[in-house]
Amino acid sequence: MIPGGNIINYISMKNPETLDHKSLKRDIHACADLIKDYVYRTPIMRSRLINDLAGCNISFKCENFQRMGAFKMRGASHAILRLSEEERSRGVVTHSSGNMAQALALSARMLNVPAYIVMPENAPKVKKQAVKSYGGIITECESTLDAREREAQKIVSSRGASFIHPSNDLNVIMGQGTAALELLQEADDYDFIVAPVGGGGLLAGTAIAALTVEKKIDVIGAEPAEADDAYRSLKSGKIEKNKTALTIADGLRTELGDKNFPIIYELVDDIILASENAIVDAMRLIWERMKIIIEPSCAVPLAAILENRGRFQHKKVGIILSGGNVDLDNLPFTVNKDGLQ
Repeated sequence: MIPGGNIINYISMKNPETLDHKSLKRDIHACADLIKDYVYRTPIMRSRLINDLAGCNISFKCENFQRMGAFKMRGASHAILRLSEEERSRGVVTHSSGNMAQALALSARMLNVPAYIVMPENAPKVKKQAVKSYGGIITECESTLDAREREAQKIVSSRGASFIHPSNDLNVIMGQGTAALELLQEADDYDFIVAPVGGGGLLAGTAIAALTVEKKIDVIGAEPAEADDAYRSLKSGKIEKNKTALTIADGLRTELGDKNFPIIYELVDDIILASENAIVDAMRLIWERMKIIIEPSCAVPLAAILENRGRFQHKKVGIILSGGNVDLDNLPFTVNKDGLQ
């Protein structure tokens, strides 16, 4: 099961001070040890020019260099490894149009587990091809959440496969938190750690990891202003919905769940917003100055910091760069033989 019952117990606690931090630290380290043969320990990179622009000292945890190109590999592999041998033999199933589809398919292949992936019919062809290349068995459905959940449940019923939610699963959350844990193992004196928030798994895991060091670190979620349900949820104390999510950050159009939201509500200090123009500019800035490819969702933390400079002035900030699976045929800026335009 998930390391200790501590997190499950913690979710129902009113006072986070009562959590046994030593036990939690042991648990997330155990998680990192369990998945270490299935994920990369990704690099941490810095840019003097970006620091000058932001007015703070930023370290980027580059999960765009992770296996299959995103942090999702951590949670997917951890969730499968926590299943029994009998459960694994029946396979795993998830619904996703992007990174979780690829992560679960690849993790399952590495562990010799059948992977059933429900994908909307309008999911990018390149992502479907990637899932197939990892051995995932795709079921296509209408592009609605209800359709995804319905098809996934059919597979659970017919195959006996274990459903693994892309973000609202405690084992997934714990696995995602190992990215921030690695960041903190290099240095634990950050003032802030900023992670993008869509479904909430990465942000919840990051907040858990931040509890394992002595210094108080403010954990901040970054979200597109055009899909600000997490921002509103943290303010209201309940899960809010988006009527529309017209953002280029397609990986952040999802919503919080009943497993990750209580963790976020108790442990995350704030959620800040980024405009669409700032997201595109941050994506381009990282590409141009750091020579690495990131997806739009991944650019949201830097965009939010640049639009909220005053808060981060002269501070040490860690950013989780969540992934680099970019559709090069649909960049929000153009690239020609002479470089970026």
